[in-house]
Amino acid sequence: MTSLNFSPAIRSALRLSPFKLSSAMVLAASLLATPILAHNAAAKTFRYAFQGDLNALDPYTLDETFTIGALGNVFEGLTKRDKDLKIIPGLATSWEVMEPTRWRFHLRKGVKFHDGEDFTADDVVFSCERAMTGGSQFKGNLPAVKQVVKVDDYTVDMILSSPNPILTSQLDTLFMMSKKWAQANNAMETQPASAKELNPGALKADGTGPFYIVSHEPGVKTVFKPNTGWWGKRTDNFDEVDFTTIKSDATRVAALLSGQVDMIEPVPVQAMQKVNDNPGTKVLSAPELRTVFLTMDQKRDELLFSDVKGKNPFKDVRVRKAFYQAIDIKAIDSKLMRGLGQPAALLVTPVVFPEAKDFKRFPYDVAAAKKLMADAGYPNGFSLTMHCPNDRYVNDEAICQAVTTMLARINVKVTLKAIPKAQYFALAGASGGYGTSFGMLGWTPASNDPLEILTQLLGCRDDKGNGGLFNYGGYCNPKVDALAKQAMVETDVTKRNALLVEAFKLTTADVGALPLHQQYLAWGISKKIQIVQRPTDPILFYEAHKD
Repeated sequence: MTSLNFSPAIRSALRLSPFKLSSAMVLAASLLATPILAHNAAAKTFRYAFQGDLNALDPYTLDETFTIGALGNVFEGLTKRDKDLKIIPGLATSWEVMEPTRWRFHLRKGVKFHDGEDFTADDVVFSCERAMTGGSQFKGNLPAVKQVVKVDDYTVDMILSSPNPILTSQLDTLFMMSKKWAQANNAMETQPASAKELNPGALKADGTGPFYIVSHEPGVKTVFKPNTGWWGKRTDNFDEVDFTTIKSDATRVAALLSGQVDMIEPVPVQAMQKVNDNPGTKVLSAPELRTVFLTMDQKRDELLFSDVKGKNPFKDVRVRKAFYQAIDIKAIDSKLMRGLGQPAALLVTPVVFPEAKDFKRFPYDVAAAKKLMADAGYPNGFSLTMHCPNDRYVNDEAICQAVTTMLARINVKVTLKAIPKAQYFALAGASGGYGTSFGMLGWTPASNDPLEILTQLLGCRDDKGNGGLFNYGGYCNPKVDALAKQAMVETDVTKRNALLVEAFKLTTADVGALPLHQQYLAWGISKKIQIVQRPTDPILFYEAHKD
């Protein structure tokens, strides 16, 4: 079997804890005088490397684009998206609206899970119930679903609390699991992202998709094999797919240039020319639907990580706006992103919501920011800690470092703690979803609909974690929630867009979050590989091919 092999010592170090792999890969690389990857040539093995880890294989643990993309090769939803992101049949061959609050889905017959069990309505009912409870981060995919009812072995009804015109758009990443497999593998409940250890069920996977997993070392390596009995159409010709985490930018690029891997993501912007100049490699780059932004804890009465005691500066809109106007986004996108970032005024791209182009950013203005700070009672600023992932977004740590420098101009002293994404998401989602005082997040609306931003990122969240599942800043405006609820059931496109525009005007005036930019995709690939690059950033093996 073709593989990317690490020495026993490195493997031992990397296996110390699946959730504590922050810099082990970089350290291992730095200790070796020879390449850390051994290349065993096999004609149709696809090797790819990402900067971050693949940890839990539970499809409801982490609502994060890379994890969803990787697991999207193994699991499937009732609906799928084609290359143009149009909703098409998946494990459901068709659907119909029986009444405004009842959708009927007709399931694909003859589909089997990787362990050989038939896919039936029982699995749909189980999967939806599992996704709506416990530690699942996919509750937002079924916001109005009250109950899923089995009609017969290949028909299910979804009963809604209110009409939902975009239901099918929310189901493509709600992956179906086998009820029998979950019972046999102690996986009846979702593995929480905030847990410090992975339960045994989260180390295995059993889907219906075009590939199955034969081995998984969290944060190190995962090996996939083709499911020859898959019902769908594929273009790949792979005998095996090997995924490896390579955190170091330099090591990741070197692995691609030397042919030790066929693809890497992301290519650091400073290495793009080198990859394109190399005879056997090239960069695939295009705008991504993801918006990168900063969150501010507006929920707590006192910040967790600040020298301000007895109150929370972020509860004052003047402080939030001062932070916004102190950030020179043009400098970030020209110097750090080198033109591969489009400054954003909203947390959603105009590609998804064309009306977003009519919104403008608050101008970069240090003097105005200083005045806002003084008016809010902080003429001398204050100190706080910023948490940031260092292996998730393009130049994430460098951007956060630049922000700390810019905020120093308005006397805000920021201590940056950049950590691996597994640790970061566990921290940010802790304490009811407000585990950080100031942090970074990126979001691609899986539903390809702007309403998701208002419900998932900016919706009011209660102490039980209902609503605003990824609202890590705790922003809350009941008027925004009311508009979102109206938009959720409005079927007239013009009226619906008007409701969304009104809601986004409120979140902008409130400075509910600090939008930065829409980043560009940056895939480095061997010229022997043909692969579809979707703006939602999944790496789908069945849409690739190796010469």
